[in-house]
Amino acid sequence: MVKPCWKQPSVDGDESGGRIDGLMWYKDLGSHAYGVFSMAVIQANAVLEDQSQLESGPLSSTSSGPQGTFVGVYDGHGGPEASRFVNDNLFRNLKRVASENQCISERVIKKAFLATEESFLSLVEKQWHSRPQIASTGTCCLVGIICNGMIYIANVGDSRAILGREERATHEVRAIQLSAEHNASIQSVREELQAMHPYDSQIVVLKHKVWRVKGLIQVSRSIGDAYLKRSEFNREPLLPRFRLPEPFFKPILSSEPSITVEKLSRQDKFLIFASDGLWEHLTNQEAVDIVNNYPRNGIARRLVKSALVEAAKKRELRYSDLKKIEPGVRRHFHDDISVVVVFLDPHLINENFLRSSPVSIRGGIPAPANS
Repeated sequence: MVKPCWKQPSVDGDESGGRIDGLMWYKDLGSHAYGVFSMAVIQANAVLEDQSQLESGPLSSTSSGPQGTFVGVYDGHGGPEASRFVNDNLFRNLKRVASENQCISERVIKKAFLATEESFLSLVEKQWHSRPQIASTGTCCLVGIICNGMIYIANVGDSRAILGREERATHEVRAIQLSAEHNASIQSVREELQAMHPYDSQIVVLKHKVWRVKGLIQVSRSIGDAYLKRSEFNREPLLPRFRLPEPFFKPILSSEPSITVEKLSRQDKFLIFASDGLWEHLTNQEAVDIVNNYPRNGIARRLVKSALVEAAKKRELRYSDLKKIEPGVRRHFHDDISVVVVFLDPHLINENFLRSSPVSIRGGIPAPANS
């Protein structure tokens, strides 16, 4: 039998990086092990707190180890330090742990998250006296790994991974959420926190119509946020607004990811990974419909623009006027947004060897040298 032809769209000539247009960074199309991908980032904060990456090729440090595609979206808060640290260290830790185990598994992924968390908390400890505010920086962490015909999704925080799957009967492409979210606005998350802290009546507090952990933060899991994990970082010289009135004796936030594992099928067309800035303005199905109905080239940029158009409408602004607003002030209208769209070629997804060269790309506007 002759395999049907699958024509790959032409990709950007420069696989190593993207392009910058004002507050937007983008990579309209590139190749990965199982097809093509598109990435885009828009800055809203005074300093970009989102980070993202795509790595395709070896997933371990040994030539005989697993191979595939790794996607990471890291939505920082309180500053960019934690998200940048995760961008620099999580994939490296995963490769080390995968080398020791010669596979990708839930256990391997959890160990990589734990190693990254412990390293960042060690950095906070070293810098506590010179840069105490690093204790109040943290990041959500969404990871997707495609390997041996499987997709592994690991998440702490409220970024989201969506699968676009074609229905056999109708050929409609349906949105399937693969990531579990950890945000105090979700009742089950509040119940989980209350069960873990039964003697703390203030573990979740409704403040200005928003549920927050200890009245401070919406996410219940993160990398970093040392001030809510170790009591020794919840005191002077940390800023008063982060300090709790009484010491705590167990971590308030967790860094353990929720993990979903799915076997990919021929009906699985693409994956959308995005920070919560996208999902504030688009539903899962709206995002899937956009990806399904428009050309692949530049599709991540199109998703970001669709979210910004919605953000502008909510404030009775034109999109063209929103684009003129400076970073920092811009945060009042929308969050930093990172999007990675990964298309899946059904002819490649179950192959154990890689046809393409290794790819490593970071999404985002480079930080100034002194930041």
